Amino acid sequence: CRALREAEAAELELVIATGRRQAYAMPLLSPIGLRPETVLITSNGTVTRTLGGEPIDRFFLPVETARALCPALRPFGTTVFTFDREGPGELVLESLQALHERIAIWVEANRPWIREVRPLERAFDAGEAPVQGMVCGGVQEMRLAAEALAESPLQSQIEVHRTEYPSRDLTIVDILPPGCSKGVALQRLAERRGVRRESILAVGDNWNDLEMLESAGRAVVMRNGAPDLVMLAQQRGWEIAPANDDDDVAQVV
Repeated sequence: CRALREAEAAELELVIATGRRQAYAMPLLSPIGLRPETVLITSNGTVTRTLGGEPIDRFFLPVETARALCPALRPFGTTVFTFDREGPGELVLESLQALHERIAIWVEANRPWIREVRPLERAFDAGEAPVQGMVCGGVQEMRLAAEALAESPLQSQIEVHRTEYPSRDLTIVDILPPGCSKGVALQRLAERRGVRRESILAVGDNWNDLEMLESAGRAVVMRNGAPDLVMLAQQRGWEIAPANDDDDVAQVV
């Protein structure tokens, strides 16, 4: 926290990029004490606004695409859709119990925002489009889910990112509007600011950070990140930071 505050005081621009939605990220970010104009990229790049709430960018999964994803993903587990709105219904899913068995901590932390809808296709009856879809499960199971999406007719209508935690046998597969990623959102912001690629430092720890790391002039991967990503970073000559328990981000910044 101190390193980030000192970076802003030194007139470096900080950008927080996360797979979480804003309401889930803010309790972690608010205590840092960053400026309200600090940019926050959420839902893996589909929504960008400042910490103070000023909107910058927002992209949606078309309703028909989201509805078609429901039967396509049902064989792989419980699908969750994220809507960019406040309160109950920000997160919509079909079976809270089934998801709870897989990621109980996440369910308990997000319970006030979750709404169950059966069948899930009915979540789009009012015509509101989500910003993100998500399905989670075991590492191998979710690799099969990602492969199934890549081979489906929906492939050209979506962007798929995965976040893997092999030690927990857990993978989250995120389904986004086409062309969305943390990297694309960061590039779009840099172009608006007139910032060159060489002036961008990115720190990441998982596969949903890949495009962001590739778009930065200086890419840094956390030592305790996804093992395959750490191996890729070493092959590409990217920096390997200490683990998060050793204040890796603070040391890099």
